Amino acid sequence: QVQLVESGGGLVQAGGSLRLSCAASGRTFSSVALAWFRQVSGKEREFVSAISWSPGTTWYTDSVKGRFTISRDNAKNTVYLQMNNLKPEDTAVYYCAAPRYGLADPHDINEYDDWGQGTQVTVSS
Repeated sequence: QVQLVESGGGLVQAGGSLRLSCAASGRTFSSVALAWFRQVSGKEREFVSAISWSPGTTWYTDSVKGRFTISRDNAKNTVYLQMNNLKPEDTAVYYCAAPRYGLADPHDINEYDDWGQGTQVTVSS
């Protein structure tokens, strides 16, 4: 099991940037794949991006490709989501997630067992 704590959310105007952080503890961080999901109230939680444990293969949902970048710093046990050119439709609670038993399909929410508490991102038009 891994404990995850997100930070970095906030209010930003359209076109602006934010960097989310997810600090992990409880397992060897370098062996853990990690992902970001987001959820709008009343809607299902959706995949945003993921990064493998090594050597850092990344995946993105189509709507954020070219705008968001996921990265990890294994020395700091932290994964980041750099979000540029934010749009109002990016407004959501963003969650960090980790699987316990490997990762067959990084887009599949059912692959993930451990979740952070979420951080709110609000993009104004």
